[in-house]
Amino acid sequence: MSETIPESWAPVLDPVLATPEARRLGGWLRAEEEAGKAIFPPRGIRLKALELTPLDSVRVVILGQDPYHGPGQAHGLCFSVPDGVPPPPSLKNVFKEMQSDLGLPAPDHGSLESWARQGVLLLNNTLTVQQGMAGSHAGKGWDAITDACVAAVAERSEPSVFILWGSHAQGKAARIPALRDGGPHLLIKSPHPSPLSAHRGFFGSKPFSRANAFLEQNGRGTIDWQL
Repeated sequence: MSETIPESWAPVLDPVLATPEARRLGGWLRAEEEAGKAIFPPRGIRLKALELTPLDSVRVVILGQDPYHGPGQAHGLCFSVPDGVPPPPSLKNVFKEMQSDLGLPAPDHGSLESWARQGVLLLNNTLTVQQGMAGSHAGKGWDAITDACVAAVAERSEPSVFILWGSHAQGKAARIPALRDGGPHLLIKSPHPSPLSAHRGFFGSKPFSRANAFLEQNGRGTIDWQL
């Protein structure tokens, strides 16, 4: 792996990255790049979610599937795009729900970095993708790495909120000891914000206010969701 592991996550990820599976992933990514394939996000920012949100600061986890596959969109945070890049449809729907839930105005940009800096871990399940090919790097080895990140947050005693949009993200729910099972964490599940599914229950799910209510009740403050 060519990425630098942020210090707070190193005890979690070093054992995983020492496995043959992780080495195969690193070798496969290098081969894909050497073959001239465009991989997003570029090297150096693939672990940006972990860089901006140290393990001991995590209060909310939002799980995505894989990075955006258009040029200039992916920058290491799920659902987020860099300043100056128009928000994709799923992110627009996230903002619509935020407006409905909290009464906040839609931002004029699509960067969610301010959330990450407040303890919102914006983690995709798969951390790379080939240009124009959604899901192209699924099953290549990222799952073990992101599973370890989710498990590390879930194993902490501090109550956290896991926001799981869509069946893919909800597949990680078994790793999270939730309130209904006697665990400390809140799971918020709904359909994905994609235009294909948002009207099936994503709209009206109120994830932002529910997350803040839970955090406040447990003495962990609140997230300022306004962007």
